[in-house]
Amino acid sequence: ADRCKFNFSYFDTSQKASQDFKDWNKDQLVKLLNKLKEYCKFSLRYWKKQPIGKAKKRKTVYANYGSFPRKSDFTHPKHIPHQVEWGKFRLEDDMRLIGFVIPNDYKGKKSKKGFYYDINTFYIVFLDEKHNFYKSKKR
Repeated sequence: ADRCKFNFSYFDTSQKASQDFKDWNKDQLVKLLNKLKEYCKFSLRYWKKQPIGKAKKRKTVYANYGSFPRKSDFTHPKHIPHQVEWGKFRLEDDMRLIGFVIPNDYKGKKSKKGFYYDINTFYIVFLDEKHNFYKSKKR
């Protein structure tokens, strides 16, 4: 239960800014699968604290934005609940996995269908090859 899980049931390739697996080359796909394999070894909480890079303001492997960003080339898909917390996993260079998690408030609670919510699952919604989901001031 402590290990991070990935779920593709909300995967969306309908938007112009997103990519499908067929849009990524073999090298990118191999990197993606190797990263997923690595990320599954620890919890989301762990990856939220793992620094990358050498800049003064070091970023982390996993970033939780909370709400859907205002400046984005993507739009909030209608099939995604508004209560979720959006975030990203950094892969290589500008490549990102964009998706959401269930908020901690749901820990230990059951859905209407009788299933417990899993707050340690990252639901992948978009492949973002060019880092266009959360447009920073630099972009």
